[in-house]
Amino acid sequence: MGSLRCAWRVPLLLLVVLGGCLLGIFLLPHGPKPGTAGAGLLRNWSRLFLRCFGVRVERRGEPLHDPVMFVANHGSWMDISVLHAIRPADFVAKAEIGRWPLVGWMARRGGTIFHRRGSTDSLAQVMTVMSDRLRAGRSIAAFPEGGTAPAGTLKVFHARILQAALDAAAPVQPVALRYLRNGAPAPDMLFTRGEGFLHNVIRVLATRSLTAEVHFLKPVPFDPEGGRRRMAETARAEIAQVLGIAT
Repeated sequence: MGSLRCAWRVPLLLLVVLGGCLLGIFLLPHGPKPGTAGAGLLRNWSRLFLRCFGVRVERRGEPLHDPVMFVANHGSWMDISVLHAIRPADFVAKAEIGRWPLVGWMARRGGTIFHRRGSTDSLAQVMTVMSDRLRAGRSIAAFPEGGTAPAGTLKVFHARILQAALDAAAPVQPVALRYLRNGAPAPDMLFTRGEGFLHNVIRVLATRSLTAEVHFLKPVPFDPEGGRRRMAETARAEIAQVLGIAT
C-alpha cells in the first residue's frame, strides 16, 4: 500500500511544489504580510502541500491577532507548514534548513529567520530581527526546544528567545502541535533517531492519512518575579498537558 500511495502522492507533490515556487517568485517576493492576500495564499498552499502527505489540519482554540509570538513544540519538519496552514507567521528555524534543496529557498520566501545554533552572535541578530518584526506588526513563531524532540517527549524550553516579545511588548501564545491517526498519536510521522530529512519525507509519503491538530492555548502572562524563565516553563507545561506528557 505504501508504494501505491507514493505513486499518486509524488506527482501531486511535484505539482504543488512547482506552484509554490511560482507563488514565491511572483506573489511573495518579500514574504507574506499579515492580513494580506499573500498570507491567505500561503495558508491555502500549506494546506494543499500537507494533503500531498495525507495530512489534514484542524484548529483548536483561537490564535491572537498580530503581532504575537507563538511558541510551539517541535517534532517534525512538517510543523512549520502545519502552523502556516492555520496562521501564517515568520518562523525562526535552524540555519541548516536554509541549505536544504528547494525547501530552504521556499522558507526564505515565507519570511523565515535563520539561526546558527550554538552561535551567540547569530542569536543576538535573530533576536533583533524578531523584535523589529513584532514592532512592525508581524507575528513570529519559534520552537523554544531548539530542535526536534523524540516522540512522547518535550525538551526544556529555552527562555532567552522570549526576550524578543518582551522587548516589543508583544504577547506570547503557546501552541501545541500533535499528529493523530484514528484519534491516537502517530509517532511514525516524527523523526526517528539518526534519520535524515529526505528519508523521513519518503517514509511519510508512504504512510496512511492522519490529522494534525493545532492547539492555540491561553497567552502566557508576564511574571515580574520569575521573568522569561517562568514564562517559558509555563508555556512548556501548558503544551505538555495537551500532549499528555508528564512535566
